[in-house]
Parts: sequence; structure tokens; C-alpha cells
Amino acid sequence: MIEFFKLKKDIPFMRYGRVTTAISLITFIIAVWALAAKGLNLGVDFTGGTVLEVNYPQPAQIDHVRATVERLGYSEVAVQNFGSARDVLIRLPAKSGMSGSQLSEQVMGALKADTAQVELKRVEFIGPQVGKELYDNGALALLVVSLGIMTYLALRFQWKFALAAIIANMHDVVIILGCFAMFQWEFNLTVLAGVLAILGYSVNESVVVFDRIRENLRKMRKTPIPAIIDNAITTTMSRTVITHAMTQMMVLSMLFFGGEALHYFAVALTIGILFGIYSSVLVASPIVLFLGVSREDFIKQPKPEAGAMV
Repeated sequence: MIEFFKLKKDIPFMRYGRVTTAISLITFIIAVWALAAKGLNLGVDFTGGTVLEVNYPQPAQIDHVRATVERLGYSEVAVQNFGSARDVLIRLPAKSGMSGSQLSEQVMGALKADTAQVELKRVEFIGPQVGKELYDNGALALLVVSLGIMTYLALRFQWKFALAAIIANMHDVVIILGCFAMFQWEFNLTVLAGVLAILGYSVNESVVVFDRIRENLRKMRKTPIPAIIDNAITTTMSRTVITHAMTQMMVLSMLFFGGEALHYFAVALTIGILFGIYSSVLVASPIVLFLGVSREDFIKQPKPEAGAMV
């Protein structure tokens, strides 16, 4: 394994386990409060509405297009480039008293009054029922992925590790959702995909640390459990730094250069990666210690021989 740096002494992470866990708990409570008090700002994918794709003869001025649509009374409109600088995707929420076709005609009338050469390439209508089904299916996907991860860790390691990992992963997911609720960023299918990606990404880091803990429990027989966990985290730090730094560079490139279409997807990934590092090291491991992991959990008891007296 490539080592970014080599530490001579183990960092005593578990000495500060209560502090890091308390910080996580406070952050978690704030995120839950934001979700309960403000709720998610659901996009057209979940609430229903109209999606228009229009083409301009020259590179479109996104701010000008957004201002033109907002003058019609649509305050929650989403306008972004789609494919090229001349193609624009407009997402509009449903409006009472107007059908999807009437809404698209009104918007195109305003856009043509400003730029006569603008063309409507496609229009899609998403009904509220379809949006609700997408929302319910997304929540179900999140639940199924979480249960799958927990089952995998319970089979590969032990139930204490599975419980610790799923708590840490749910910590990441709730904080991502809490940030979107707190700042009222639009939550759409792309963001949901980012949340599901973080679930798998975060558990991968937990598996690496847990695997080293299990290995240390068998090798370091006279070492206290907290020191074993400290050694496992310290020896995997190079891998953690290299992996997360490279991933974060890619995500930041999407955040700054990917345009509005990838903006909130990249925001969700950025928050998830940062908190994923924290939770895998400073949340999951202290919980494993709190649950009382021991060497006996990984030592198979010998089976009595046939005919032997019990």
C-alpha cells in the first residue's frame, strides 16, 4: 500500500472518542431540527411541474433567461445549461389554474418576445402523483441500501461492527439532508443519487478500518482494545488521505466547472465525503469500543470431539 506519510507513534484517537462523538451528536441534532422545522426544498422531480428544453441561436445568458421567467411570477424556477451553452433547461413548479401546456406556452411567449429565434426542443409534464411515487421510491431505495450495508457488515465482521457502521452512515446521510434543509437548497433526483453514492463510499472507509481492527485483535494479543483501534486508524491514514483527496478533487471540479446541472449533486458529495471521513474514523470506531468489542468476538470456540465427556 502506498504511504503518504509514516507515523512512528499511533495517534490516540480513542482518548478523544467522547468529544468527537458529542460533536457528532450535536451536529446530528441540528440536522434533524432543520429537517423537522424547515423540511426539504423538493424539486420538480418530486413535487411535479413542467420541464422545458429550449435552444438559442447563440450562447444563452442564464441569468437573463431566469429573470425573464421570474417576471411571469415563477419564483422557484430552475434554469441551467443542458448539453451546450446554447441549450437551456427550465424547470417550473406546478401552478394552480394552469395546465402544463398553458404554462409552457406562456413561458415560450415571454422568451420569444425577448429573443425571437429561441426554439422549444421538448417539453415534459410531471404530475404530482408521479413526483410522489419518485419520492417514495427514493426513500425506499435509501432504506434498502442501508439494510443491505448492515447485513453485509454483520456477515463479514460482527453485529457490533454492523451497528456502528450503520449509525455512522446514517449520521452522514442525515447531515447531508440537514444541510439541504437548513439552506433550502433544491433536493432533486440528482441529489438523491449523490446521497446513495455517499452511503456506499462511506461504508468502504469503515470496512478498511474495521478490517485492520479485526486483524489487530488477532495479532496484538496483549494490547488494550483502545490502543488496537488507534493503531488501526493510524496505519490506514495514508490510504484515507490519498483516496479522499483524489475523490474530492474530482468532486470539486464538478462543483466549480460542472455547471448548474451538477452543482447540488457535487455539493451533496462534498458534504458526504468530508463527514464520511469524520464518521468512519471518529464516530464508528468509538461506537465499536462503546459496544464492547473484544478478541473473543473473533475467536472460534473449539467443537467438542465426538464421544468426549462434557
